[in-house]
Amino acid sequence: MKALHKNSIYCWSEFDEDRNIDFHSYLWLREQGNIAFDPLPLSDHDKQHLNSLGKLSHIIISNSDHVRHAKQLANETGAQLWGPAAEKEDFPVECSRWLGECKDVIAGLDVYCLDGSKTNGELAFVVEGDTLITGDLIRAHHGGSLCMLPEAKLKNKSEAIASVKKLASIAGIKAILPGDGWPVFRDGEAVISELVSDITT
Repeated sequence: MKALHKNSIYCWSEFDEDRNIDFHSYLWLREQGNIAFDPLPLSDHDKQHLNSLGKLSHIIISNSDHVRHAKQLANETGAQLWGPAAEKEDFPVECSRWLGECKDVIAGLDVYCLDGSKTNGELAFVVEGDTLITGDLIRAHHGGSLCMLPEAKLKNKSEAIASVKKLASIAGIKAILPGDGWPVFRDGEAVISELVSDITT
């Protein structure tokens, strides 16, 4: 796995040939148990690295299109699966907890619910107050800038824009780690503000 902008956050990736971007999964290290977000399958190397970093206590899924390797990883590690409450009725895997918008659902982790994306109640996460992890709605197809999910895939464009604005209003964001595309490691507030300007003009 790759070390990112903080000693507590790693990622592993898979290249998507159709979109010419990487898909990412993220790992947050905690003394109380590590947390994986939207986990992809792991290579043998990444699996050994994951295990060397301590117990995996939770796997959190942002939306039903990002279930990926979550169930298999939960079976292998005993980690709890958590998913978006808005998709509870037809979510493809069983979760032990369903998340809505909340502060400190685990110490240092805030959860935000997004409207208008391609799935109901897609989740985004703020880790340690300064790192935003997104699923599908906010992505980055070019290094150094963010974009929104294409309009054809949105359930409701105006609601999606409002959701992006909500995330842009969070103070203190330094890094933005999308599930799809290039991460932003510095000046996150400025970069997401540029996205808001792009989608509202």
